[in-house]
Amino acid sequence: MALKPNAKCAPAAHLQQNALDAAASLTVTLATKATEHAVRWSTLNLRSCPKNGTVVGIDSIRRPEILQTHNETRKDKAVKLSTLRLLKAAAALLMIAMMPISQASAQQACDLGCSNLGCSDLGCSDMGCASPGCSDLGCDSGCDSACFDRISDKLDLCGWVRPSDRCFDDFISPMINFVFFEDPRNVTELRPIFVTHNVPESLGGGSIQLYALQFRIALTERLSLIAVKDGYIVDNTDGAIDTLLDDGWADVSAGLKYNLLRDVESGTLASFGFTYEIPLGSEKALQGLGDGEFHVFGTAGQRLLDGNAHILSSVGYRFPVDDDVQSSSIHWSNHLDVKLTDRVYAFTENAWWHWTDDADTGLALGVAGQDLFNLPVNNVDGNDLVTQNVGLKFKPRRSLEAGIAYEFPLTGFEDVIEDRVTLDLIMRY
Repeated sequence: MALKPNAKCAPAAHLQQNALDAAASLTVTLATKATEHAVRWSTLNLRSCPKNGTVVGIDSIRRPEILQTHNETRKDKAVKLSTLRLLKAAAALLMIAMMPISQASAQQACDLGCSNLGCSDLGCSDMGCASPGCSDLGCDSGCDSACFDRISDKLDLCGWVRPSDRCFDDFISPMINFVFFEDPRNVTELRPIFVTHNVPESLGGGSIQLYALQFRIALTERLSLIAVKDGYIVDNTDGAIDTLLDDGWADVSAGLKYNLLRDVESGTLASFGFTYEIPLGSEKALQGLGDGEFHVFGTAGQRLLDGNAHILSSVGYRFPVDDDVQSSSIHWSNHLDVKLTDRVYAFTENAWWHWTDDADTGLALGVAGQDLFNLPVNNVDGNDLVTQNVGLKFKPRRSLEAGIAYEFPLTGFEDVIEDRVTLDLIMRY
């Protein structure tokens, strides 16, 4: 595997690749030299010990069988010495090549796409690329060929499920507006989410809990299937909302995302896509209304400070099939994170919602339901809601990410949010 020159590649990755190349070359030399020694000494033996017993150019009083034994001993010593020297050199170079490199240089090499071997320290698990699900060739190519892991091999996922884009592993996923703020990367992952959401006192107070599971599947290098809304809603509200809401299943929302721009050297990403919310949820949980709704979106990301900070931004338009019972809105969501350590990120995010149209028929509640609901109300047209969150993410390895965020409104209009705590766990292939 030849390394393409790149001025931005990590020096450690260059060293490892060059050492491996040299070790491979020495292995070939070793085989060649050993063969040459064997041929040369075999020829000498034929000259020195002919079939008739006459010794040519050697003291004639020495018996042929003794001379042959002597020559074989010298031949063995010479071959062993040459072989030993070459083996020592190859072993030394292999040790250099397989030495763990620093996390920073490994990440840089991986991010820049310079060398599959540059990810050896980060690996696909704490054990590195020698663990199940990878191969000795490194993370990018190794995980592709080995597929998910031993379990996924049994499920025969290779071929139609692709691994996540490894060249942007220093990014983390956003948490605010979790149904509509989409990560611009092309990833394969499972994402359990828990939300506890407090309702303003003006609506009676209380809280709502959501237990959900998102998933994303990379179908090609650019295209992925996304499922962003589902789960079970638990009602602990009081007052006006409590008269409308009860425990039940959420609608299911799924669609496609296409990665339009991917520059690994500058760390720039841009994607667009759509989802359709299927009205399969429980009407008692204020789901399953109308004929569903569409969401079209664009999302982008940028690496900053050599991977020690990142920004993400997304805009989208949400509109129902049946505008008699549901409202339309646009949103703009933003994310900024900073690495505190190699595994811990601090981040803050904000989301702006603007309702462009309300339901033609419905209640005069004056609230629409933010991201989880789309309530049948007729007086939200023109409303604006801005929320902010602060949080932490823990990312012990490239395939595992856990986060917590606290969200609160910044505008006088609160819609249905007094505050919210969100927890997520991402298990990424």
